[in-house]
Amino acid sequence: MAEETNSLKRVLGRTDVLTLAFGTMVGWGWVMLSGVWVSEAGVAGALLAFAFGAVLCIFVGLTYAELTSALPLAGGEMVYTYRVLGSGYAWLVGWTISFAYIGVAAWEGIALATAIDYIFPIPKIGYLWSIGDYSVYASWSAIGMIGAFVLLLLNYFGTRPAAIFQVMTTSALFMVGLLFVFGGVSFGNTQYMEPVFTNFNGVIAVLLMVPSMFVGFDVIPQSAEEMNLPLRQIAKVFIVSILMAAAWYFLILIGISISAPPEVRNAGIVPAADAMAYCYGSPVFGKIMILGGICGIMTSWNGFIVGSTRVIYAMGRAKMLPPFFGKLHPRYKTPVGAIVLVGGICTITPLLGKNALVWFVNASAFGSVISYLMVAISFLLLRKQEPDLNRPFRIKYGNFVGILVVGISILFLFLYTPMGPGALKWPEEWLLVLGWALIGVILALWTRAAYGKVTAKDRELLVFGEEYSRKEYSNE
Repeated sequence: MAEETNSLKRVLGRTDVLTLAFGTMVGWGWVMLSGVWVSEAGVAGALLAFAFGAVLCIFVGLTYAELTSALPLAGGEMVYTYRVLGSGYAWLVGWTISFAYIGVAAWEGIALATAIDYIFPIPKIGYLWSIGDYSVYASWSAIGMIGAFVLLLLNYFGTRPAAIFQVMTTSALFMVGLLFVFGGVSFGNTQYMEPVFTNFNGVIAVLLMVPSMFVGFDVIPQSAEEMNLPLRQIAKVFIVSILMAAAWYFLILIGISISAPPEVRNAGIVPAADAMAYCYGSPVFGKIMILGGICGIMTSWNGFIVGSTRVIYAMGRAKMLPPFFGKLHPRYKTPVGAIVLVGGICTITPLLGKNALVWFVNASAFGSVISYLMVAISFLLLRKQEPDLNRPFRIKYGNFVGILVVGISILFLFLYTPMGPGALKWPEEWLLVLGWALIGVILALWTRAAYGKVTAKDRELLVFGEEYSRKEYSNE
């Protein structure tokens, strides 16, 4: 069992892990939404919302960091939850976080087509249907489908090629972001920084979007088995990646607020690109911004494919999903079954049209918050149940941090419910949630038929291997 559990290749270094987390967090959202954030809350209000969100994510990241250093296994949230709450809750968390990752990955094809359409207008050829008052054309959808297929192949042929791709695209994204901020500082005007602050409701509106902007640091535990780093270093990368993403969003907010007046930021289809074109006085720079945004799309897309496929593989290996998902490619050591599932979903979602982008973002944020809540609960219970568990990275005031994350997660969950101001839309967004739950039920029944009853000892060894299994389950 131990050999099977540790069969993923350890090929990721510190730079690979940092670019994996940072690139996954940053993505494309800032290109489309940075102008909206300033418009909704004002410059100071948007910065306040992201500062608050960054602090919250750091607290969440601290719980992840301690748990990952103690149990550095693919599956992350599912593994931690299983340790203290058992297989039922572990299955729920694993399936929920996979939905959150796949939900973001699924709309990246839609975002890619939108970005390319800004640079080179895509001819509307082959009308298919209309969804949410948006007409879907085969020519437009094909762009996203091709992008999904390319990333599917990239991940199929090994973790190392995917990591190299992540480093290259993240570097290009970083350079374009610096060019944007440099232009604002050099050629912009502080008088454009209006409104400074709108109202409390505006800050709340931006704050509700913040979790989906920071989703991505939690792909680190999913690939923990593939990292060639000391356990304490893995934990530190968590915090560094969140701080890097927070600094990025702060710089982008300042950059767009001084690059162009509000009427330019609010009138364009892609606010950051329009602001950069205005600032430099040439539409060429708007297209350069879009190229940077495309790099962000690819880094985020790649990162979420890595994260989602690893958690699905870990569930398959633990006999929580059908056998197909627990298999590794004999040569490339990649979770081929999970890659086929995630790649297949990403390939068909561009057929839903541009409006689906918002549906996937909101539904994914909801799934992420559920996972954060369960991780915080697992963190608190594990400290109580296994105080002597080896924790290479142990945070101070852990109980306070864990309780704080539980409270914050419950608050955010309320905001997404029908009673809250950020309620998921019916039917589109709730149907995504319910549809994924239905697929999970079908696969759970399939799994039960394939394996029958799995004993607690067998499951323990499948999830943790000999090295991290509890003594009462060990073969020793």
